[in-house]
Amino acid sequence: MLRKIYNQKIIKSVAILKLAHWFKDVEEFGNKAFSTVVRTIRTHSNNILNDFTNRTTNASAQSFNAKIKNFRIQLGGVK
Repeated sequence: MLRKIYNQKIIKSVAILKLAHWFKDVEEFGNKAFSTVVRTIRTHSNNILNDFTNRTTNASAQSFNAKIKNFRIQLGGVK
């Protein structure tokens, strides 16, 4: 259900509401592992919900960093 919320093209206010319903459902489920996930998401909810504002990621920067790391590994320590 969490993935479904995140993958929808909705505005931030709707995402907040859907996430609140998800929190309620998880708490009613009563599984301790999911309770830890809920606590983590609540702690970082501002940053998570900001993604619904413009739907951008840093994937291109991460890809570039991976290419640099791979290049350094292939050269075996060349400075």
